[in-house]
Amino acid sequence: MSLFRVKYLSFFFIIISFFSFLNILYSYYFNLYLNLNNYYFSLVISGLIGFIFYKLKTSPKKPSIYEKILTVLLGYFLMPLILAVPLYLSVYNLSFLSAYFESVSGFTSTGFTIFENIKHIDQGLILWRSSIQWIGGLYFLYSIIFLIDIYDESLKKSLTNFLSFNTSETLKQSIKIFLLYSSLTIIIFIILNIFGIRSFNSLNLAMTIISSGGFLPVNNISSILIYNSQVIIFSLLMLVSFFSIFFTYNLIFLRNKNLNFFYEDIHLFLYLIAVVSIFFVFFSYDNNFIYSFLSLVSSISNMGISLDMTQSNLNFIYLILVIIGGSFFSTSSGLRFLKIYSLTKYSINQILSFSRPKNVFMNKLVFSKINFDTKDINKYFLTVLIFVISLFSLTIILSFNNLEFENAFKLAVLTLMNTVNSSAYGIAEFSFQNLHFLTKYFLILFMIIGRVELLTLLLITKKFIFKY
Repeated sequence: MSLFRVKYLSFFFIIISFFSFLNILYSYYFNLYLNLNNYYFSLVISGLIGFIFYKLKTSPKKPSIYEKILTVLLGYFLMPLILAVPLYLSVYNLSFLSAYFESVSGFTSTGFTIFENIKHIDQGLILWRSSIQWIGGLYFLYSIIFLIDIYDESLKKSLTNFLSFNTSETLKQSIKIFLLYSSLTIIIFIILNIFGIRSFNSLNLAMTIISSGGFLPVNNISSILIYNSQVIIFSLLMLVSFFSIFFTYNLIFLRNKNLNFFYEDIHLFLYLIAVVSIFFVFFSYDNNFIYSFLSLVSSISNMGISLDMTQSNLNFIYLILVIIGGSFFSTSSGLRFLKIYSLTKYSINQILSFSRPKNVFMNKLVFSKINFDTKDINKYFLTVLIFVISLFSLTIILSFNNLEFENAFKLAVLTLMNTVNSSAYGIAEFSFQNLHFLTKYFLILFMIIGRVELLTLLLITKKFIFKY
């Protein structure tokens, strides 16, 4: 176990055990005995693993980045195994592969579901699915801090306040992040309640929003969002997973305020305003703008939730927004807006430098003093290249599963970008349950790759390609 810092994972297994206990209490309180015993298994197993991991002795040496990345990857494969237990032992006759698929989908905040009719699932298991994605979103935020050493220098400046933490200080800050994440969830829950959404749905949607997940407590969100006011507030709340959560953390908990978070969110805000304005001017004349706004915000935050609609002309536009994504330091996925922005600006500057060789073009973020250098840009280009290769590979794999090439391509994008396959993307309805078992394995693998791409690819790039 020398390559794995499993003590880091023990905290999350305790969280799984805690949520198992909450599900037991919830099931008892509302007389939901159908799958009650299943949560005892997850309670005991996760608690035992968490205790063992915590007690294991680790090397006193500072862990290498390779030990850290292996630890994070272990968590993404191992924790969904435990989270899948209540799903597998449920009365719905799921194979363990299907249960594991559902668990990985939730933990990576993708939102693909094996269940074809959510109405047939008891409330306890629906709440468990939401808990899975909530824990996964929190794990992703902790992974950012745990793997801070692999960030580009220009991005690393945003987390300067985390760099000097010793072991005890890191624990304190981790608790603060947990409290902030939980508090934001509660706030979202209260707001949804105020706007007339019943408590059970509000709770599940709150956990979905904060984690940028895609699991819903119903088959279609239209049965929850009845009024335009509810659609608007739900759309605005999804922006929580679009902007940096660490910006809020920085404002609340840290004395020495780091403006780099603020600079990033300024760019994201301008990007949001630009996209919304374009949609309002060019697409609102023949579509319900409120519904389009929900799909738009859902796409840029990588949730993928949308109301029933037929907008074939916007399918690929939404997919592009999914690929661009949100903040580096949020629970959303995607290639990330600042990465696309940096690549675009650098490319334009390079073209201009050929026509005007005597001019000096600054590769700097607008409204800030942060520069992105050539080393970072090379990594960004490689990220895009690997994404294209992964997209092509997964598309071919899915095409062998009797999916039309267009649908296979769209589903591959959503898999790598950890976004649910809603009606906004024009994918023909099909059952994940009926997919070939090898296809399920590939989707599981690529869902995890899509979630940790930012955290692993840069390490691989630095070690094998860029020697510095």
